[in-house]
Amino acid sequence: MPNIKSAIKRVKVTEKKTAANKMKKSEIRTVVKKAKASIATADSAVFVKDAQITIDKAAAKGYIHKNTAARKKSRIAKAVNKA
Repeated sequence: MPNIKSAIKRVKVTEKKTAANKMKKSEIRTVVKKAKASIATADSAVFVKDAQITIDKAAAKGYIHKNTAARKKSRIAKAVNKA
């Protein structure tokens, strides 16, 4: 554990940010999984749209890289078009 005040603060901030990143990435994985599972069903448009919005927001906030977001969205769209 650090002794310097600023180093103590950095540890706290890092822990907070790590937790936020984990939650957001988990949310992304969940919506992508739901979108892929719903592709064969009739209400797939709702889940796909939700996944795309969530991915876009995560990329805008910096939780994931913009190219990663584009790749995930592209793969979902490709799966929808294939089905």
